[in-house]
Amino acid sequence: MTTVVNKTAHEFDKQRLEALLSRRFFYAPAFEIYGGVAGLYDYGPPGSALQANIINEWRRHFIIEEGMHELDTTIMTPAPVFETSGHVARFADWMVKDTKTGDVLRADHLVKNVLEARLKGDLEARGQAAAPAKVDEKAKKKKKEVATTVKQLPDETVAEYEKILAQLDNYSGPDLGQLCRTHDLRNPDTGNEVGEPQLFNLMFASSIGPTGQHPGFLRPETAQGHFLNFSRLLEFNNNRIPFASAQIGRSFRNEISPRAGLLRVREFTMAEIEHFVDPLDKRHPRFKEVRDIKLGFLSATVQAEGKTNLSFITIGEAVDQQIVANETLGYFVARIYLFLVKIGIDPKRLRFRQHMANEMAHYATDCWDAEIHNSTGWTECVGCADRAAYDLTVHSNRTGHPLVVRQALSEPIITEREVPEFDKKAIGKTFGKDTGTVQKVVAELCQEDLVALKEALAKDEAQISRPDGSKIHIPSSVLKIERKTIKQNIREFTPNVIEPSFGLGRILYMLLEHNYWSRAQDVERGVLSFPPLVAPTKCLVVPLSAREEFEPLTAEVSSKLRKAGVFSRVDDSSVSIGKRYARNDELGTPFGVTIDFASLKNRTITLRERDTTDQLIGSVDEVIEVVTELVLGSLTWEGASKRLAKYEGVQDVE
Repeated sequence: MTTVVNKTAHEFDKQRLEALLSRRFFYAPAFEIYGGVAGLYDYGPPGSALQANIINEWRRHFIIEEGMHELDTTIMTPAPVFETSGHVARFADWMVKDTKTGDVLRADHLVKNVLEARLKGDLEARGQAAAPAKVDEKAKKKKKEVATTVKQLPDETVAEYEKILAQLDNYSGPDLGQLCRTHDLRNPDTGNEVGEPQLFNLMFASSIGPTGQHPGFLRPETAQGHFLNFSRLLEFNNNRIPFASAQIGRSFRNEISPRAGLLRVREFTMAEIEHFVDPLDKRHPRFKEVRDIKLGFLSATVQAEGKTNLSFITIGEAVDQQIVANETLGYFVARIYLFLVKIGIDPKRLRFRQHMANEMAHYATDCWDAEIHNSTGWTECVGCADRAAYDLTVHSNRTGHPLVVRQALSEPIITEREVPEFDKKAIGKTFGKDTGTVQKVVAELCQEDLVALKEALAKDEAQISRPDGSKIHIPSSVLKIERKTIKQNIREFTPNVIEPSFGLGRILYMLLEHNYWSRAQDVERGVLSFPPLVAPTKCLVVPLSAREEFEPLTAEVSSKLRKAGVFSRVDDSSVSIGKRYARNDELGTPFGVTIDFASLKNRTITLRERDTTDQLIGSVDEVIEVVTELVLGSLTWEGASKRLAKYEGVQDVE
């Protein structure tokens, strides 16, 4: 950790941040010299290193700490997998078209952007109304320029807009279309009306094989690879649950209108966990470790009331009050919070929002999004869902492969129930090719239906329905149903799944916004205050000049830092030391060591901290030891200041 400083009184300036990110090549539009493609980005050296460090910490925080099983499954996926999972039918967003230009917009984003712009205009108009009468000419000119967009709204309209925005994710396609008509919501780029919302599937279709005989898709998530390998994972885990598998990899979504940089892209890196748990016992053995962590919750109930008020309660209270469905879901919500704060997300700008009924994924029984506030508003960066037994069940039904847990019982369970028994010879003669259908339908009947069928068999009036709805008469000579005492030594069940799913590109961008600031004395001098844990470069080595006599000590310091596991860079360019440090502050480098003429004689070097610009001095080995501990997080800057002397700006050269 570094010293907390009063960074600046300047407001956040997104344009300056974006200029810095472009200039220092954190990321850039892909295929830029060909004109680029919306929603595709390349990461440069600092962006790649930042992402790699986020991933490394994610692996430590979740995979290593929780003892998870790591997977790496294929991106290309045969179509039947996503047909079975429901993605082909349901993985879609609502889009609208500009009626004149044909431009395509995502319907919910159109509603959000237009209403938020109107509310912003209302605030500005109210501010102007309250402003002093005397304004300079520039202000008058500016006021005239924005007069067409700045408009004070009636109080009831403001309240209605705020209510719509609070429950925006709960609207269906027809609902969004009605909102566009009722409130005259148009394409903000052209002012044109838009058509009725239409569903657009977000998956990239492809084909497998030279003739395209096997249709497929690029995966929109990594989850299906976990479910299809469940049997192998269970065996690897000695046939015991609970256990979790984890995967970091690329996913693809054909976004309708990607316009928000890294926040909405078509190719991105995900980190996903599938925690398999007994449906009858969703407690978590480590829940007590996190139960007192206080979080900001925005429940579905509050959103349905058109409000966005947060409840700040502990995760223990949230689970006890059934706001969060169960301990395991709650445990991962808390662990998500701890991870995001550890890597540099501002906890005051982090909330957990519950999915509303229409928004809930087809597979989920409860879901909470970790949303992070940024210059565009609140953005989902992590989803944490209870997927119940949906995925394993549908894949098992489609393939016939049992994706279940067979658990030996310490004490047998003795029950009485109705048991159907077919006469094997009679059923084949009676039903022929329908034999399998009859057996399957009867086998799937519940106890209540079996009792009714037993009574009908006694009257020779027994009928069952085929999957197409047609009836089949079953004679009593073919089927008997008897009540038997069953002794059960093995319990067989389909586990439920708790899934935390991370969009790493979005998290990376949030880190950039949350950690960007500028020096109070120089607004153009940007700084990225990354925690050392994720900073792309940990330490800058700055020789006073590129003169030959500095090379041996510079090489020694660099070598010792590398051997200590500290990623460092040497900057021996001809610009001043101040400028060299300033441009590395832009890269988020937390520490720097300076080698000057006194260093050559005394073997002492100075250590600079990025945010405060404070400097300490010590021997080469002392400073390297301190830097190593600072980077590992085992030492704070305050602690370092007690181990090394404060540098006053001059070293003796004797």
